[in-house]
Amino acid sequence: MGPSISRPARAAAQPGPRLTQAQREELWGWALVSLWVIGFVIFTLGPMVVSLGLSFFDTDLLRSRFVGFSNYITLFSFDETRSLFWKALYNTAYYVIFSIPLGMAVGFSIAILLNQNVRGQTAYRIIYYLPSVLPAVAVSLLWLWLFDVRFGILNWVLSLFGLPALPWLYDTRTAKPALILMSLWGAGGNMLIFLAGLQSIPTQLYEAATIDGAGVWRRFTHITLPMMSPTLFFVLVTDTIYAFQVFATTYVMTQGGPANSTLMYVLYLYTLAFKQFRMGYASALAWVFFIIIMGVTVLIFRSSDAWVYYETEIGGRRA
Repeated sequence: MGPSISRPARAAAQPGPRLTQAQREELWGWALVSLWVIGFVIFTLGPMVVSLGLSFFDTDLLRSRFVGFSNYITLFSFDETRSLFWKALYNTAYYVIFSIPLGMAVGFSIAILLNQNVRGQTAYRIIYYLPSVLPAVAVSLLWLWLFDVRFGILNWVLSLFGLPALPWLYDTRTAKPALILMSLWGAGGNMLIFLAGLQSIPTQLYEAATIDGAGVWRRFTHITLPMMSPTLFFVLVTDTIYAFQVFATTYVMTQGGPANSTLMYVLYLYTLAFKQFRMGYASALAWVFFIIIMGVTVLIFRSSDAWVYYETEIGGRRA
């Protein structure tokens, strides 16, 4: 008989446990998502931690001096010679409060119209959606021409009805409304989302309501709006976050003027950080802005239980 193999040697010769299909899929999942995780840590989480640290310093990234909470105290000062925080916050809140409902209403109205069986439906959808994908800088330059006091098309249209020309971007009373009017240019993006939501509503609901004698308004309020509420909720959240961060249009068109009437929050932050090089103060401003947006988003989510309807709900609650 040949030489016997010891027990440890036999154990070493046996293959290790094989991974199950589920374990292999989990490993592949971690491998594929690892690039995103690494990118998030390096380019998002890392800068956030650094900016939090910078908010306690008076620094231009070349010279630094620890000042504690001094940046935050200055930020909340009502003295506009020291801080324009409240002015920028008011301008941004004004823009958000008026532009979001108008943009959603216009987008929803267009989606309802384009949801009808009309000739050239596809062409109309493209025409309405196209403006929302144009570069912000190009759109801003176009609207500068439209808002021109002497040669702008908008004032020419007003003159056709015998109305006086408006100063638009050149007066503190009309500058913010002008920007809100301009924001309707991108209503085609919301239109596309609303259109997808409308087409997902079962037609049987409308047929049953019609048989029961429900008119157009009752079908809209009792079927369309409840079934569209999850889509409305999604658009409200995303549009609110986007509107708070409005920057390109004000930077190109007004630079925050006249008299800081269009000084939006992100434009103010950009000016502090990259024109005045007050990196510590700008970092404090950024963190307060982050908290404000998070707070508003949480409020919207909390309110959703009162007006957002899901098909899986039973007795007014989610199943």
